[in-house]
Amino acid sequence: MKYEGMIYRPPSEANSLILQVAVGCSYNKCTFCHSFQGKSFRIKSFEEIKEDIDEAGGYGRIPRVFLADGDALIIPQEDLVKILSYLKLKIRGLERVGIYANAVDVLKKSVEELRELKELGLGIIYLGLESGNPEVLKRIKKNATAEQMVRAAKRVKEAGIILSVTVLLGIGGVELSRAHAEDTGKVLSEMDPEYVGALSLMIVPGTPIAQAIESGKLVLPNPFELIRELGLMIANCRFTKCFFASNHASNYLPLRIRMPEEKERALGLIREVLQKNDPSLLRPEYMRAL
Repeated sequence: MKYEGMIYRPPSEANSLILQVAVGCSYNKCTFCHSFQGKSFRIKSFEEIKEDIDEAGGYGRIPRVFLADGDALIIPQEDLVKILSYLKLKIRGLERVGIYANAVDVLKKSVEELRELKELGLGIIYLGLESGNPEVLKRIKKNATAEQMVRAAKRVKEAGIILSVTVLLGIGGVELSRAHAEDTGKVLSEMDPEYVGALSLMIVPGTPIAQAIESGKLVLPNPFELIRELGLMIANCRFTKCFFASNHASNYLPLRIRMPEEKERALGLIREVLQKNDPSLLRPEYMRAL
């Protein structure tokens, strides 16, 4: 397999074959993101992709494939159809293909186009909401509004594709912590995804958000304030059926919650941790990672 630069994938795709169909991110302006710095965005040619698929075809049974890099759904429909069709032809035992997307790219596809991709194996779309608060989204230079995020989510779900949404604890700083948590919970409820992953903001030197912290424009919540944020977010979530996880390595309090049935249990645990205010109950700093 031929990869260009560092390759990123969702934690749930750890056992998937990573097929790089595009390099970098077409937007690449979010203030917190370092993943695609130094990469010039391009879509790989079908011949390049075909060579990798042919190689993977000799690996044996591969149940899952993830299409990298940052927003591969931007690839024109005709080309995505060719890629998925060839995967289906060459990869034995293929059950599901996953892909990163942003709301703008989703909204460029019709429901019928998304359904076409689903029929060819696209089973899950990963969408970064980060925050449901308009001011936070503006500050981090996200390329979509909360309203666009909701419309994109509904389109994915209407097409019958599983939706996994990522949010970032701490991204609003201390100033907007409560508003960020409450609004994010409300927007997540409108999106009603099958999966939510809550990560804690990790600062990478050289990013615009790191510079905001250095200048004092942004003050990060402390570990217990991040957990309070998590509780407020969960309290404001109203899901039909969702698996909500905060077990990413960046988080101080790992949780895995089936909602709505386990919501109150999770909120009770968060209240208990906040009342005890005991750092030994949290993931140690040395164990946290991106």
